[in-house]
Amino acid sequence: MTQMGVGMDYRRVLVIGGSGFVGASLAERLVETNRAVIVPTRRPLRAAHLRPLPTVEICAANIHDDSELDGLVARSDAVVNLVGILHGSSAEPFGAEFASAHVALPSRIVAACARQGVRRFIHMSALGVADDGHSGASMYLRSKAAGEQVLREAPGIEWTILRPSVIFGPRDKLMNTFATLQRFAPVVPLARAGTRLQPVYVGDVAQAIVACLENRATIGHCYELAGPQVFTLAELFALAGLWAGRTAPVLPLPDPLGWLQAAALEFAPGPTIMSRDNFDSLAIDNVASGPIDPDLGIDPTPLAAIVPGYLARRGLG
Repeated sequence: MTQMGVGMDYRRVLVIGGSGFVGASLAERLVETNRAVIVPTRRPLRAAHLRPLPTVEICAANIHDDSELDGLVARSDAVVNLVGILHGSSAEPFGAEFASAHVALPSRIVAACARQGVRRFIHMSALGVADDGHSGASMYLRSKAAGEQVLREAPGIEWTILRPSVIFGPRDKLMNTFATLQRFAPVVPLARAGTRLQPVYVGDVAQAIVACLENRATIGHCYELAGPQVFTLAELFALAGLWAGRTAPVLPLPDPLGWLQAAALEFAPGPTIMSRDNFDSLAIDNVASGPIDPDLGIDPTPLAAIVPGYLARRGLG
C-alpha cells in the first residue's frame, strides 16, 4: 500500500457538514494526526461540541454562497463533504431538498475546488447506490447517485467516494431511536422488519476518511463501508431494547400497512422518524458486496463492542 507522508500534504482539511454525527468523529481523528480542521456552519452553536479540539476552527459561513465557499476552499488543502439529509419533498426525480443537498452542493464544491486549485475531494455517499447510477429504490439513493456522478465527471478533481451502510455510534439516530421507542411503547409496529443491514461504526468511517487522505491509492475509487455483521431491522430493534434494558415486542407490518405507517410518521408533528422515501430505501438490503477494501486499513468494529455502552450511559433502560 502506497502511503503519503502525513507531514507533507493535506494539512488543512475543510469538512463540510463537519458539525454533525460523522463530522465530530472525523474532527477528532484529524486532530489526532495534527491536521488543521475547518468546519463551516451557519449556526456556530451547533458545533460547540468541537470547540475543545485544539486544531478545529469553527467558521460562521453559508456553504450555499459561492463567494463564502470559495474563501473556505482557498484556505484548504483537501475537502471532505459529509452533507446528507434523510428526508425531502416528493417530486421526481428526487425533490428539491435532495437535489440541493446531494447534487447541487457537490457540484458547487467541485466548482469552487477548480477555481481555487484544490484537487483532493472525499465525498460521502451511501451504500445502496449502484455503480451504473440506476439507484431507483428511493429519492435518497437516486440523488446520492447523481451526486457521485458530479465527481466522476469533474476534470482535475482527485476524488474518493465512500458508501457507508447505516452508521452507529453514541449520537446515532438508529439504535438510540429504537431504544427510546421501546421505553414508551408496549408493542412496536415495524415496517420492512426483514430488511438486512450491515451497520458500520462511526469511528471506522472517520478512520476511512483519514486513510483516504494518507493513501494516494484511494484516489479515483469508490469504497463500501460496512461492519462485520448483517442484521435484519427487527434484530437491530431487539438488540437496542436488550442493551437499553427495556424490550418491547416487534409487530412486523406487511408492506401496504408499512407504507401507511411511514406516511403517517412523515406528516406527524415533531422530528421525522420515518418517511415514505425511507420506506422505499428499505426495499433493498443495505449490505456490502464484500469486506472493507484493504486500501483503507480498517478492521471493522462489531456492533456489540460499542452500542451497549452508550445505550446504558444514556439511561434509556
